[in-house]
Amino acid sequence: METTQAYKVVTYPVRQTLEELDNAFQECVTVYLTENPFPLNALEVYKVSVKFFDTFLGQCKDLFQSQETLRFLNQSHFDAILTDPFLMCGTILAHHLSLPFVFFMRGFGCNLHFSAPQSPSPLSYIPRTFSFNSDRMKFFQRVENALISLLELDYCNSYYAEALKLSSEVLQRDMSLMDLVSPAAIWILRFDFVFEYVRPVMPNMVFVGGINCAKEKPLCFPQGFHLPGGNYCAQ
Repeated sequence: METTQAYKVVTYPVRQTLEELDNAFQECVTVYLTENPFPLNALEVYKVSVKFFDTFLGQCKDLFQSQETLRFLNQSHFDAILTDPFLMCGTILAHHLSLPFVFFMRGFGCNLHFSAPQSPSPLSYIPRTFSFNSDRMKFFQRVENALISLLELDYCNSYYAEALKLSSEVLQRDMSLMDLVSPAAIWILRFDFVFEYVRPVMPNMVFVGGINCAKEKPLCFPQGFHLPGGNYCAQ
């Protein structure tokens, strides 16, 4: 356990070794950097992604086997849980502790970061991932977009199958993917609204684009251009 004035770090034992984690990373990187024709590329990426996800889910299973850690979390009386939902562990833990939870994320597959908070995402104007369409689609592109959207939830249900199984075991009730993620109190999204397709968003969706970027450079103006107060950078 590591404690500072600002936070406390608590560790718990896991069965995985660093070598196993390194191998999972290396296998994933290799597949992503290998050029294969469609649909072989999509199938290979899907298979290695599921394997990668299941590797890290093993750590979540170990968390729920650590009674000491769970007891500490219960006795700490936290107000809420801040988590990235990609691995689902924090989400399952929030349900287990009956705590509100806040998502801090780049995005979900299958458009879940818009469908779960019930934010409209019109198929006629919002291209689905992997469609490679723009927001100005012809009729058959819109049909393609609709077909992709029909497959999305099945894709994610398959991808998160082990997480859903774990959640049912921990919570002692059947949980769907939407059951797990839709109660999020706030969705803090790490991308910029102005770079997204135009669409309505819910009041609990907060965009914080730019925080993943490199350190910003000074904003420069042409020679002779002056800002109020005299602050400027001449090129």
